[in-house]
Amino acid sequence: MSPNAPPPVAGHGLLEGKTVLVTAAAGTGIGFATAKRCAEEGARVMISDIHERRLAEAVSALGEATGQDVPSRICNVRNDKEVRDLVDGAVAELGSIDVLFNNAGLGGTTPVVEMTDDQWNSVLDITLTGTFRMTRAVLPHMIDRQAGVIVNNASVLAWRAQHGQAHYAAAKAGVMALTRCTAIEVAEHGIRINAISPSLATHPFLTKVMEQETLDVLTAREAFGRGAETWEVANVVVFLASDYSSYMTGEVVSVSSQRA
Repeated sequence: MSPNAPPPVAGHGLLEGKTVLVTAAAGTGIGFATAKRCAEEGARVMISDIHERRLAEAVSALGEATGQDVPSRICNVRNDKEVRDLVDGAVAELGSIDVLFNNAGLGGTTPVVEMTDDQWNSVLDITLTGTFRMTRAVLPHMIDRQAGVIVNNASVLAWRAQHGQAHYAAAKAGVMALTRCTAIEVAEHGIRINAISPSLATHPFLTKVMEQETLDVLTAREAFGRGAETWEVANVVVFLASDYSSYMTGEVVSVSSQRA
């Protein structure tokens, strides 16, 4: 936690009685933080990830933090069968899926002139098409129930340029467009779809994918002089998942103190 970050906010029962499925929830990032905050707000939570060991560790950590028995399932969002099995498994475990948080994504730093097709395709397939696959798989369940909420994880990079991030920025811009268009398609079924757009969320994994010098530059752009705590981003997901945002759909909410 950053030394000048505020203390975490206590739960207020905003998701009491709801069920939530979170993708890419292993590790220390936004996915895990969102699963934890949803549980703290009263939801029953199921998580998935592609990393078996890290997923098991996340389940254990969530259980210790929230007292919940948290079901989980391995899922590669590039594999449509695994995606559909995840949705079916979540319905079986939870009884229904009230909320889906599409968090799976892949980053990296490569200038366009050096970028291979495989690098481009991997980022687009996981970050954008993976979000599409999960959305497509869960919508029939939500349409049958005439209710449901989907929250997608986008990024400020869909709006603002950053060196070496063309593939990631393009994918996240696609997530925003997918959010807006799909929201209009399913509004008549009582389903809401929105997205968050974080700038910089601080967690240990960042230093494995980004040089410290770059992180220092990005941190300097933030008005508070620090990146967001992952729970601060998760709080916005909770808001969009809750009935407090009942009139919002097709919107992208910036979670940022970044200077324009």
